[in-house]
Amino acid sequence: MDSNSVSPMPELAPIAEFDKSPPSPPNEEVPMDDLPPPPATISGSDTKKVKIQRTRSYESEEHERGACEWCEYALVITLATILLIGVSALTIFWVFYYRDGYAWADGTPDKQFNLHPTLMVAGFITFSGFSVLLYRICRCFRRIYVKLLHAIFHALAFPCIVIGFLAVFDYHNKSGINNFYSLHSWIGLVAMGLFGLQYAVGFFSFLLLLICNKGTASFRASLVPIHAAFGILTFVLGAAACLTGLTEKALFDIGAERYSTMVDEAVIINTIGVAIIAILAVIMYILSRDKFRASATRDSHIRASVDL
Repeated sequence: MDSNSVSPMPELAPIAEFDKSPPSPPNEEVPMDDLPPPPATISGSDTKKVKIQRTRSYESEEHERGACEWCEYALVITLATILLIGVSALTIFWVFYYRDGYAWADGTPDKQFNLHPTLMVAGFITFSGFSVLLYRICRCFRRIYVKLLHAIFHALAFPCIVIGFLAVFDYHNKSGINNFYSLHSWIGLVAMGLFGLQYAVGFFSFLLLLICNKGTASFRASLVPIHAAFGILTFVLGAAACLTGLTEKALFDIGAERYSTMVDEAVIINTIGVAIIAILAVIMYILSRDKFRASATRDSHIRASVDL
């Protein structure tokens, strides 16, 4: 064998035609930034923090309200409160100073009639007005407590309206006056009917049905706008009945001639009527301002914290 000869090289295996991708560099690592975050777990202490954050989130929303908005809110709520209390106080003053007070069965039917305007103003205006405003005044209360207060104010208005109606009905029968002939009586009957229907539906739907909260939640939610709309209508009709009743009383007892000369009693009666109109205007303004409504997410935050 020749020492200068070179042994032949072994043949290499042919490269597969389909394997044409370049080889990846060794030990290549994927950046951590491109990886999804690991699933988070909430411990017991973290759950308490989530509860506190959700239940108090409405407080931060309340603090975000501007100073001008808070001043407007405080002004109109205070004005409405003064008017609602003042109109009943002024009616009582009118009856005691000009109409000789109250009575029922002492042989003075005129004093029995005096219960009618006083109790109707108290029931249809003062108590009903406060029951309407509770959802704007009690903004920091839980909704169930506001519902209970709403029902309590309606419960206070109910006997006032019933006794006021019985007083004037009995007065007409004793005095030989026809019943239900005037526009005032027609408006009053419609207002009383709607008030009784509203009270019955509200008591059944929003108090009794809370026993089965989950099963009746959708039904009660669908009934809320209807109940609110008819509640406002009842309040407006009650105010209209009071205004027409004051006009009748002024014309029948004072007389058209003396009433036109603006005697002192006529001024008091007109002042009561203007106060009722002012109450209507202020309450409608408050109800039209969505910013005066309690935070819509507050109750949902509380329910979410309870479910955790």
